[in-house]
Amino acid sequence: MSNLSTATTQITQMLTMQDAMNSRVSETWRDNNYEWYRAIWVECAEMLDHHGWKWWKHQEIDVPQVQLELVDIFHFGLSLRLMTGASVESITAELAQELTEKTSETDFKIALENLASAAVSNKAFDAVALADCMRLMNMDLNELFRQYVGKNTLNFFRQDHGYKEGTYIKIWNGEEDNEVLANVVTTLDPSATDFQQQLYAALEAKYPK
Repeated sequence: MSNLSTATTQITQMLTMQDAMNSRVSETWRDNNYEWYRAIWVECAEMLDHHGWKWWKHQEIDVPQVQLELVDIFHFGLSLRLMTGASVESITAELAQELTEKTSETDFKIALENLASAAVSNKAFDAVALADCMRLMNMDLNELFRQYVGKNTLNFFRQDHGYKEGTYIKIWNGEEDNEVLANVVTTLDPSATDFQQQLYAALEAKYPK
């Protein structure tokens, strides 16, 4: 399977999952006028702190945390594209091109500001800028897919286990659910057709009874 073909398959799956998750939160999400663009630039600011930008003090880049924030931004970006009313096929084709586009940007902070700028100025999702951020954090589309499916599945799992009602247990035997997810997801094959189902079952097995 070519890179573009793989990207198309993965992006289609993520768009479908995003629509399902948004519909789970609110069936009328497309008509609710949520400010997805604002969520993007706020996340960009938070991410910059995890990356480091203060020239007056020593800072280490927290790569896993930055990658996690990029995945969160992708959730909002997918939602923003779905809000346009375009078909999943056309959104997929656009994103596949944009996410595999190569630019000459070498400064993560500039790439991140490009991403934030599109959100603030145009209320848009700049997928090329996101791809630059990913590349500069050693994150390819396969890794984005793995982490995206992981977070999306955990969000569904939370909803199914009382998140909205306040009965969900966030700490599982001394570990936060996010940490449990990070460990579980590395034991599974993201190219498996039932990757999401396997992941959900693995979470179910570890959830405190």
